[in-house]
Parts: sequence; C-alpha cells; structure tokens
Amino acid sequence: MNLKLDRARAFLFDLDGVLTDTSELHFKAWRQLAEELGLTFTREDNEALRGVSRRASLDLLLKGKPCSEQQAAAWMDLKNDYYLELVEQMTPQDLLPGTLDVLWMLRERGIKTAIVSSSKNARLVVERLKLGRWVDELIDGNAPVPSKPAPDLFILAAQRLGVQAGECVVVEDAEAGIEAARAGGMQCVGLGPQQRVGQADLVCQNLVELRSFLQIYQPV
Repeated sequence: MNLKLDRARAFLFDLDGVLTDTSELHFKAWRQLAEELGLTFTREDNEALRGVSRRASLDLLLKGKPCSEQQAAAWMDLKNDYYLELVEQMTPQDLLPGTLDVLWMLRERGIKTAIVSSSKNARLVVERLKLGRWVDELIDGNAPVPSKPAPDLFILAAQRLGVQAGECVVVEDAEAGIEAARAGGMQCVGLGPQQRVGQADLVCQNLVELRSFLQIYQPV
C-alpha cells in the first residue's frame, strides 16, 4: 500500500463502476447495437470498454469492421439512445454501497470532491442519482480536453477545485483511469480485482472497503 493521504486535499471519483454500476446499462446498450449490426458482443468484450471513450468503444465493438465517420456517429447516437432509455429508470437506490458514507466522511474532513467521468451522459446520471449536492465539481466527457487515459480531465478537475495535482487522490475502477491519474501526477485508489487495478497506490474491492480504510486513517 503506497497511498499517502497526509497532503490529500481532494478526491476525484470516476462515476461508472465506482459510485454507481452503469456498466450493465452500457453493456445492454452496446449489445443491442451489436445484434443489430450482426456482431457478437460478450461481457468479456464489455470489460475492455471500461474507462474508454464512446468512439474508441465503438472501434472495439466493430473489431475491424470498416465504417465511415458519418456511419460511426449514427451508430454511437443509436447506442446512446438505448443507454439513455435505461438511465431514465435510475434512482438513488442505484448508488453503490458506501458511496454516501465516503462522500460524507470526506466532507467532514474538509476534503473537496469531484466526479470525473469520460461519459458525456454523466450529468444526467448524477441528476438521476441526486448526487450533485454531495460533490463540489462535475467534469464529464463534454469537457474540451482529451479523455482518459490522458490526464486532462483530472487536471481540469484539480484546477476547478483550486488544488495541485499532487494533492489529489483519484478513485477509479478502470485501467485507463489509473493510467490517467498517474500521468497527471496524482495518487490513485483502484476499485476491483488486482489484475485490473493493481497499478493503483491502494487496491480496494469496493467503496465499503475504502470507507473502512478511511475510518482507520487519522488525518494529520
């Protein structure tokens, strides 16, 4: 465990797979598109899409199948329509266990928080989950900067929170997100199996385990 929290002034949370499990909704939407295109799309295929932009996800789904940029845009819009139909059914009950406990604990300690997602639909998801009042900033895929694994989204969040990169702790469930945090000079907590998030400074199975770690840790 290499995580050092003495200088931490902000926690930056990915959304999908960290605060809520929209990965299942994405999987269903991509699978529906794949079926319409006559392609197979398995849960193993879906794992490769964690933390990846919509355009890059489409390329992975197509597996080399050629398409024009115009066709790609149409397919991405169609997939997004399927996804939004599912998002509209979300409620605060879809928050993952430990989410509000962790956010409340950080707020009590005076640590700033932000949601940093590559998804262009992150704001809608946050609204459905009623999470906005629990965080200080929301950075999504609509920001005019490169997406993960580039560090730009995290750097933008740090700037808006008024903190330095080295004072940020990123909480991610995707390899691309951990790579982005490291590239930005930030510490990182990885949620999930060691084989996927093992490059993080601290590995936890979920937010409940992170909450337990934070309860034990006594800030200076």
